[in-house]
Amino acid sequence: MKLFWAIAVGAAAGGVSRFYLTVAVQQRMGSFPWGTLLINITGSLLLGFLMRYALATPAISVEFRMLLTTGFCGGYTTFSSYSYETAVLLEEGQFGRAAVYSVSSVLLALFATFCGFLLAREFIAFRERF
Repeated sequence: MKLFWAIAVGAAAGGVSRFYLTVAVQQRMGSFPWGTLLINITGSLLLGFLMRYALATPAISVEFRMLLTTGFCGGYTTFSSYSYETAVLLEEGQFGRAAVYSVSSVLLALFATFCGFLLAREFIAFRERF
């Protein structure tokens, strides 16, 4: 139960941080999604550091590691998990798997987003008929 709450608290903090940082950056930088880009990059940097440090030293408990990684970084950005997993595959010399994972993640996520657009349009049209 302790692990559950650690992740929940971290995810809440990460989500709120993401929202406020994205809004602050977008208000200053214009229409390109600079806020999201900054979140993805800083989240990846943070997760890479935390995982390497936490797994290499006994300095961080499992609960605190989960609060920071799965919780905070997961709430802050899931892109950090994607980046970390791709980096591990590359570091292990699994270049083909890393390429397949990387390319398929981007392309399939974009495809799924467009499918979501289509489903939303269809749902709106359905609701307007009734």
